[in-house]
Amino acid sequence: MDNVTIKMLAKELNLSTAAISKALRDSHEISDSTKQRVLELANRMNYIPNAYAGSLRRRKSNTIAVVLPEVADSFFSLAINGIESVAREKGYHVLIYLTHESFKREQDILKEFQSGRVDGILMSLTAETASYQHICALEAKNIAPLVFFDRVCDESNTAKIMTDDFESGYKATKHLIECGCKKIAVLSISNYLSISSKRLEGYKQALQDHSIPFDPINLIYCGNDADSNYRFIRKILHEKDRPDGILATVEKLTTKVYLACRELSLRIPDDIKIVSFSNLSAASLLNPSLTTITQPAFEIGKAAATVLFKSLDKKSFQLENIREVLPSELIVRGSTVSGQ
Repeated sequence: MDNVTIKMLAKELNLSTAAISKALRDSHEISDSTKQRVLELANRMNYIPNAYAGSLRRRKSNTIAVVLPEVADSFFSLAINGIESVAREKGYHVLIYLTHESFKREQDILKEFQSGRVDGILMSLTAETASYQHICALEAKNIAPLVFFDRVCDESNTAKIMTDDFESGYKATKHLIECGCKKIAVLSISNYLSISSKRLEGYKQALQDHSIPFDPINLIYCGNDADSNYRFIRKILHEKDRPDGILATVEKLTTKVYLACRELSLRIPDDIKIVSFSNLSAASLLNPSLTTITQPAFEIGKAAATVLFKSLDKKSFQLENIREVLPSELIVRGSTVSGQ
């Protein structure tokens, strides 16, 4: 029989639903003979306890939410694996909420959480997020602990798990300069995200340390439309005074650079050198292989989940002002150095 309920068991045995529930929980308040009758009927009718309904009564869902812009980016897919490795061990489910880089979608998701649907939240902001009232509103209700990872909200006092974006931007730019680049373009997707700002600051500092003036024309903002990004990048690379080096601050812009170079017959790394923030497993298989700033994505996801569960396990655990920075690695390959 499908969808057997406690009410159905109670009606069949002429008992109250409370007595059935207590019998199923092996409560000392119910006699052994009654427990046996209930269990025999439950087995015969193929009764399956509704764990979700029980969790609602306990105001606990055994579910955490992960809010992130996309899963196509290899960083986020690896971070999810890190998060799930902790959640599984704790007996929790993970619900993935995709914002698709939409601020409106992010607002709607956080508003939905105000109903207490999940026990905890891990979050990475959209490229459009420029105001934080929706985050403050959620935190003010104190419904579920919130931890940011990668794309963090500096205005929030909760835990933040990230990588060394300033240092990584600096390392990538320094490497391009040491490879002979004089005109380095930075491809970014946001002027709001703290990670974008910090990577840009590292880029500017590396230029300054090597006596190369910063030219705002080399700061290039791309959008969320792949075709538009490709046309924009191709236009820049087709100009006479094109860049001789490119730093892509997100992975998804890299393939557009490769495609534009191939169409314009630009040789990598002879005509132009490329470094990208990327965790792409196929980076070494590209032609030429891609020099990357590789973030510890799995470890960031794992660290964020670990902090969140500390808060769930111990209500006195304070998330305020926790800040963990995990270093990224520059991996030199063929897009900057011939023969690599």
